[in-house]
Amino acid sequence: MESAGRVNSVEFMNIEDGAHVNPNGPDDQSASASAHTVGQDSWKQVGFMLVTCFNCGYILSYSSLVMVPLGWTWSIIILLVIGFYSAYANWLLAAFHFIEGKRFIRYRDLMGFVFGKYFYYLTYFSQFMSFILANMGFILLGGRALKEMHLAFSDSTWRLQYYIIFAGVAYFLFAFLIPTMSAMRTWLMVSAVITSAYVILLIVMVVDDGRSNKNANYDVGGSQVGKVFNAFASISALIAANSGGLLPEIQSTLRQPAVKNMRKALVTQFTVGILFYYGVTVVGYWAYGSSVSWYLPQQISGPKWVKILINLLVFLQAIISQMMFAAPVHEALDTKFLDVEEKLHSGKNIKRLFVLRALFYTANTFITTAFPFMGDFVTLVGAFSLTTLTFVFPSMIFLKVKGRTARIEKKIWHWFNVFAFSLLTVATSISAVRLIVKDVTQYRLFADA
Repeated sequence: MESAGRVNSVEFMNIEDGAHVNPNGPDDQSASASAHTVGQDSWKQVGFMLVTCFNCGYILSYSSLVMVPLGWTWSIIILLVIGFYSAYANWLLAAFHFIEGKRFIRYRDLMGFVFGKYFYYLTYFSQFMSFILANMGFILLGGRALKEMHLAFSDSTWRLQYYIIFAGVAYFLFAFLIPTMSAMRTWLMVSAVITSAYVILLIVMVVDDGRSNKNANYDVGGSQVGKVFNAFASISALIAANSGGLLPEIQSTLRQPAVKNMRKALVTQFTVGILFYYGVTVVGYWAYGSSVSWYLPQQISGPKWVKILINLLVFLQAIISQMMFAAPVHEALDTKFLDVEEKLHSGKNIKRLFVLRALFYTANTFITTAFPFMGDFVTLVGAFSLTTLTFVFPSMIFLKVKGRTARIEKKIWHWFNVFAFSLLTVATSISAVRLIVKDVTQYRLFADA
């Protein structure tokens, strides 16, 4: 690999040595050590986190977002292909947690070291847009679950916006009290129990509905042009289902050997974890066909208490899951504004921590109340940045770091990935923008969607 001296303006932290490594960039800009825990967690803890957080309430929309635009045959093909590629790309990226004896605890630092300042900021922007949009989706999801619970008790005239605010407050309190990924440790078992409970209960109810629904229609509607755009939008949603674009940040929490441990956690996600959200996706489409709701609990029949329980579990689980996807944003803010030599909840840091979390969730909650379109959040996240972060950048890193010594067939393979998924990024982004424009014409600001 070429010398790092000409490609970077950021000082990196070599966690293994406990020392700073300056790549002698054009600007001598120093970076602080992380305010969050590094190198302390077991692979089992991270595996639990991946399984539960990727099986958040978002999975309740995948039947509608992923399978309805594609139909049975193409849905199954795309599910398998994207699942395989996601597992492979994350497996590959995990290997580059260390380069030239340096440990990269942030994706943006890794890209900046390998490709320079432009890619540092591009990765920074892409990641944070994904995390912020995903967090808005979580807030909307929590608000929807609360509203469905309330409607089960009464014919409430409360607008969705009130429930969104309640969800935002709950997420803020959790993020304030449990400020880092590592601090989620004691909550992951709770999350696993809640996840298993609502997924199993939901599948039982959906299967029961499917058995009685003998006239489910699986036709893919719309014009030919519309079908193509909707198909790319469904691919975007599926990419978001399998990857969060934050693997280096998650890997940073692992104790040594970090690469081996990260791959063990990935095996857990793409075996146990994927069975859950793929299972819900397929069963939901089988039961209701093309008329499946974007929020499955809204559609299931059965006793009232079942709907209430499922929505309650979805809400509680989302409080925990949203933290993983928001943690890199919190880490950046905490490292910038807190005293990293003090504990996060020390007397010196507690006020600033409160303000940082409050500002983050207040802004996200306000925007979510104005644009309550959850499907758009999922699609835009997958299209705008996750395709690049998940599929394009890892192959680019391979070609840069190992291109001189790699066999020709490996070079061809990774160049194919770079070009193919770059084109997919463009196509899915166009589809996502088209979907947003369509929804903007159908909904007003602060719509009670």
